[in-house]
Amino acid sequence: MSGPVGQPTRGTTGTNRLRRNDRWIAVSEALRKAADPLVVDLGYGASGVTAFELAQRLRQRRADAEVIGLELDPERVATARSQLQDVHAGRTPFASDLPVSFERGGFEVPLPGGGRRAVIRAMNVLRQYDEADVADAWRLVASRLAPGGMLFEGTCDEVGRIASWVDVASDGLPVRFTISLRLADLEHPGIVAERLPKALIHRNVPGERVHELLTALDREWDRAAPLSTFGPVQRWLAAVTTLRAQGIPVQGTKSRWRLGELTVPWATVAPAS
Repeated sequence: MSGPVGQPTRGTTGTNRLRRNDRWIAVSEALRKAADPLVVDLGYGASGVTAFELAQRLRQRRADAEVIGLELDPERVATARSQLQDVHAGRTPFASDLPVSFERGGFEVPLPGGGRRAVIRAMNVLRQYDEADVADAWRLVASRLAPGGMLFEGTCDEVGRIASWVDVASDGLPVRFTISLRLADLEHPGIVAERLPKALIHRNVPGERVHELLTALDREWDRAAPLSTFGPVQRWLAAVTTLRAQGIPVQGTKSRWRLGELTVPWATVAPAS
C-alpha cells in the first residue's frame, strides 16, 4: 500500500472521553493473554491524550503494555509527539516513562519493524463511513492482529458518558457488542441509540435485533424505577438481571454490570439483512 488507508476524522477528543473503553480493554482476554501486549490507538484525533490515558490504565494490568497512536494527518502526529515530549519531561500528570509512541497510519495499521498487534482500538473512526464499508474496514484492520488479538470498534459521546463498541476477532468477524453508560442521572438506556457503532446505528428500527434489545432494556429500566431509592446501580442491576432471566444472553458478571455495561453476543444484535 502506497500510503495510509482511510478518511480523516473530525479529530474531536478530550480527557477521559474513552475511559469506558480503556477499562474494557484493560481486562480483555486479548490483552491478558498476549505474548506481546502491543496496543494500537487508531485514529486518536487532534490530541494524543487518549493514547496516554490508555497506556496509563493498561499498565495497571500489564506493566509491559505498550501503546502506539496512529493518525492519517501528519500534523496530528506532530502535535501528539510534542505532547509526548512534555510527558517525558515530567510536565504532565502522566508517568514520564509512559510507553507511548505516535506514527502516521490508517486502516493498514503499519508498525515500525512489522509485527502483529494484540489489540487495536478504533473509537469514533467509522462514523463518517457508509454502513456498507464497515465489514471491509473490520477485515482489513483485524488482519493486522496477532492470533487471539481483538479489534474494539465503536462510538461514544463527547464526554464519555455514553458508549458502545463491537469486539472484532482477527478473522474480521464481530464477536460481541457492549453498551457502557454512566448510570448517574441516566433517564433511559436507549439514549445509546445516538452512539451506536456504524454497523448498527441505522438499524435501531422495528424489525431489527438491536432495536428489540434497546426496547427491552428501556422497558426493564422503567419497571425497576422503584429501586432508584437504592441508587441507579441497583436499578441497572435489576434491569440487566431481568433481561437475562427472559432469555437474552447477557454476558459477564455483576462486577461489570455495576459499571453500566451490558454485553451480548453479536448474533443478538446483528443486522437482519
